[in-house]
Amino acid sequence: MASLRNNGSDKRRPRHFPSVTIENTKASTEDKLHNPANLVDRLPRKQGGLSALDRGINGDASKVWGILMTVTQEPLHKAAVVVRSDSSFRFEVRSVPIPQPKPWEILVKLSVTGVCGTDMGLAAGHLGPSCDILGHEGVGRVVRIGDGVDPSIVKTGDRVGIAWVRDVCGKCSCCREPGGETRCQEHQNSGRNWDGTFAEHCVVPSRYVLVLPEDPALPDELIAPVLCGGVTAYKAVKTCGAVPGEWVAVVGAAGGVGGLAVQYAKAMGYQVAAVDVGPSKEACLKAGADAYFDATDPNIVAALKKLTPDEDGAKGVVVTANSGKAYQTALDLVAVFGTLVCVGIPPPDQPLTIHPIKIMDRGIRIIGTLVGTRTDTLEALEFVRRGAVKPVVNLVAFDQLNDTTSKFGSTTGKFVAQF
Repeated sequence: MASLRNNGSDKRRPRHFPSVTIENTKASTEDKLHNPANLVDRLPRKQGGLSALDRGINGDASKVWGILMTVTQEPLHKAAVVVRSDSSFRFEVRSVPIPQPKPWEILVKLSVTGVCGTDMGLAAGHLGPSCDILGHEGVGRVVRIGDGVDPSIVKTGDRVGIAWVRDVCGKCSCCREPGGETRCQEHQNSGRNWDGTFAEHCVVPSRYVLVLPEDPALPDELIAPVLCGGVTAYKAVKTCGAVPGEWVAVVGAAGGVGGLAVQYAKAMGYQVAAVDVGPSKEACLKAGADAYFDATDPNIVAALKKLTPDEDGAKGVVVTANSGKAYQTALDLVAVFGTLVCVGIPPPDQPLTIHPIKIMDRGIRIIGTLVGTRTDTLEALEFVRRGAVKPVVNLVAFDQLNDTTSKFGSTTGKFVAQF
């Protein structure tokens, strides 16, 4: 789950527009401008010499006769642009100019991009300002590097991942903390400050790009879901404070992030209790959960605690559901000296209401996590490479990206669009 903290730097990158094509049709022999010298006299000049147009003819005035003058149009690519109305939004695939990298940037040609819940929230206008091109789970190859890019860091042909955190300052108090780069005070985000990965090409700062391993066990379509949802799930489970063999509960276990959290928790050696609503039991058990609990069951707390030593509760509870009620339930599932890990983002009108005595009496630790560092991402990908975690992927053609908006909340696994 991407962090939605607004750091005050919402300035969008400049847009590029196609150049104009200018045609000069061949003059008639009866025209008084039949003399090339006269034609040149009528062309715009800069003081002190020939104009740029003159110089483009290599200084030979005789070649102006009958010339077709064309300014080349910028190359185009496909991008899914969010189109908003008062009550809804849609993604419209358009042909737009390919962005050009600055000296410290690289240009990436994408093969796939994941679709995240944060993209839907930004598109709907619920999560603050954004660019018109969203997306932050892109995988592709570097096709161009800026003149100032160190090829020992990234080079043409490298496979790279483009995630929510696009760039960090590297010098603030957060960046100086181990693992603190995801909370950089000047962080730049895909789809918020920079055009995102819902496009065939993407420009990325070279200093923060994630170079991916070349391994046939890691196809692009399995990497994309890990760049946001997967590393978010991994980091949350990694932070929960339990030790292998203890119980970890995942609240919201049937969702894209929740299902990955179940897999990571199981792969890391925990006993896993999945909590969700509706017809989610089969999917959760298939993901590796040892037990499933319906969140609407009024006896859920007692039922889950019966599985744990001394009926104490789960040592770690990871909440991926975007519901205030889910957090209220989750808090009652935490064991003495256990940890509640906050991942899901409820609407503003659904705050967590708690009396401090509950925290004090049980020694509960409450911690928030968001996405992960580049190191966290590579660690999360290693589980996928070994086959211990298998992201559930629903592949769609990029041209059908808009179709995912109506299926997003009711589909198990992650949508991944292919270019």
